[in-house]
Amino acid sequence: MAKSPKRSGDVAKPDTPSAAEIEAIIHGTHGDPFAFLGVHEAGAGHVARCFIPGAETVVAYNLAGDQVGELARLHDAGFFSGPVKLDGVLPVRYRATRGDAEWTVTDPYSFWPILGPMDDYFIKEGSHLRLFDKMGAHPIKHQGVDGFHFAVWAPNARRVSVVGDFNDWDGRRHVMRLRRDTGIWEIFAPDVRAGASYKFEIVGPHGDLQPLKADPFARRAEMRPKNASVTTPELEQDWEDEAHRKHWASIDQRRQPISIYEVHAGSWQRRDDGSMLTWDEMAARLIPYCVDMGFTHIEFMPVTEHPYDPSWGYQTTGLYAPSARFGEPEGFARFVNGCHKVGLSVILDWVPAHFPTDAHGLRNFDGTALYEHADPRQGFHPDWNTAIYNFGRQEVLSYLINNALYWAEKFHLDGLRVDAVASMLYLDYSRKEGEWIPNEYGGRENLESVRFLQQMNHHAYGSHPGIMTIAEESTSWPKVSQPVHEGGLGFGFKWNMGFMHDTLSYFARDPIYRKYHHQELTFGLLYAFSENFVLPISHDEVVHGKGSMIAKMPGDDWQKFANLRAYYGYMWGHPGKKLLFMGQEFAQWSEWSEARSLDWNLLDYAPHEGMRRLVRDLNFTYRSKPALHARDCEGEGFEWINADDQENSVLAWLRKAPGEKPIAVICNLTPNYHEQYELSLPAAGRWREILNTDAEIYGGSGKGNGGRVEAHATGSGWAKAGLTLPPLAVIMLELEQ
Repeated sequence: MAKSPKRSGDVAKPDTPSAAEIEAIIHGTHGDPFAFLGVHEAGAGHVARCFIPGAETVVAYNLAGDQVGELARLHDAGFFSGPVKLDGVLPVRYRATRGDAEWTVTDPYSFWPILGPMDDYFIKEGSHLRLFDKMGAHPIKHQGVDGFHFAVWAPNARRVSVVGDFNDWDGRRHVMRLRRDTGIWEIFAPDVRAGASYKFEIVGPHGDLQPLKADPFARRAEMRPKNASVTTPELEQDWEDEAHRKHWASIDQRRQPISIYEVHAGSWQRRDDGSMLTWDEMAARLIPYCVDMGFTHIEFMPVTEHPYDPSWGYQTTGLYAPSARFGEPEGFARFVNGCHKVGLSVILDWVPAHFPTDAHGLRNFDGTALYEHADPRQGFHPDWNTAIYNFGRQEVLSYLINNALYWAEKFHLDGLRVDAVASMLYLDYSRKEGEWIPNEYGGRENLESVRFLQQMNHHAYGSHPGIMTIAEESTSWPKVSQPVHEGGLGFGFKWNMGFMHDTLSYFARDPIYRKYHHQELTFGLLYAFSENFVLPISHDEVVHGKGSMIAKMPGDDWQKFANLRAYYGYMWGHPGKKLLFMGQEFAQWSEWSEARSLDWNLLDYAPHEGMRRLVRDLNFTYRSKPALHARDCEGEGFEWINADDQENSVLAWLRKAPGEKPIAVICNLTPNYHEQYELSLPAAGRWREILNTDAEIYGGSGKGNGGRVEAHATGSGWAKAGLTLPPLAVIMLELEQ
């Protein structure tokens, strides 16, 4: 890096670097190229040294285009040195020639650092919450020159170079500067343009060259099967979602209607030739569909960059990069903006539990176990053959926490659904005795992971009050969705895996046996308000031989559809927010495959179109009736009417909210048709049938109560009504007042 000359315009005396230093530069083994290459004081003036492979002559110029010196070639490989005449401290450019060829190189070693002492301080402390603006590759104008600043954490490396299209993937030409306090390497690479492929070339602590590594903070990546990172401009989006974000930041999300449509972006729909839709194409189709269907949120299975399609995105190699499968990052921002303009929220599946072991990824990043634990008992996941993040390292926590904040800030995402939380919480998860290491107190709880989740939620909600974090947690870990200051993990919601397991087990049974398993539907109410629950019917239930939702149902085709309609009616009437995986809203027969589009042609058939209409009406009924959603997470919003009629497999309960008319949900889960089923209701008068899953419009038999039920006072405070209960159906009644 140049220093101020003693006298403006002085020229240095000729300087002759040692042969050993020149050889070190040529072979990429010099310990500190910034101390040797570039412009330096020499006597009363300055000397410039550069390495330009293949050059025969080099002439130095300042940025104004004035020649400031001719450099002598000291090594045939392309090492040059010579005095230069500089007025002030300026970067220099070299005009190189070889035969008739001529090209210009701006000297990367004549620029000051970008990161500063305050960055070092906050990074070392672990409190830097804008690493995504500092790390990775960012376009800047530095000392009057446009280019990209590169920064990467590799504290144990001997050398780190950025290599790419702009330097012929030659690791000797952009060797980075080490910031020793933080282990971060950085360089400003002048004249690099957006769209250039790049990786990091790393020499490990023992001098061994590592596989080329993709940028952990890359904001764009190449399309698979290529796997380099790609330089990209800073994201620009004309956001038009102030009202949407202000709404969600100002309300209690637990008391809002939340109905989530879970989507795999690569297979919801495809083009006629089988290729994937871009974000703009998806916006034109998916957004209107979700609005028409009454969903409030779209949850995407991971759309961060990943090499292997059948991983569905859960083995990501680019946590900061929207996948190239769907176009440029700006397309995703436009998609989110389009959702917000019509009141749809967007949730991203987020995977901070583990990462794949692909050579270009994070594993052994600088030749050591950097992002993961070195001990496989802590750092290797036996279920997925992946590496587990080392949550005991502050730098790893900062990397992941900043990623959560990045999606909320840069892409205005409304929420993160955190995958595989249970695997993070337990040190012995999927491990036998002797295959795991206890915590400092001898227990099986992963205390470092707990601290990470608490910090992540603390910062996410602190920085973005309207955000929603949801835990996929399959055990009974306490207080998952309770605030951190109360000893909780700090999530907003938790998937109710018990509900999913028990209800699917029940509905898969032949109705003749359901009376013996009545408790599978009633037991869940014992813990339904212990967390803020989302009721999920997710992708996990319709893959790997489990069949689709309609295929799980017993009986002939009519009974299968009736059972599934009843299941959805039961679920939408049950306390808890709703989540349904794509294709199940119209009862796709085939098991989901990530390799092809959903079977949209089924909507040409009445039973499937009827199912779609039912889910649509369930969503709008749920949204329009506060009794069905305003106390989803609180016990005061639920009251049993009849939980004990296992003989008839009938259940009935009330959904309530302060100041709102109650809604009675009655389920008849056998094919038996009841014309005068006696039921107590909390008030005398006329109760309107607001939904009947057996309606003809949904593909049912059309049996019901003619739209009304009359309840008669008994003097005991409750009233009696004689109801028609359609077969394999759920009805909802609302008191008319």
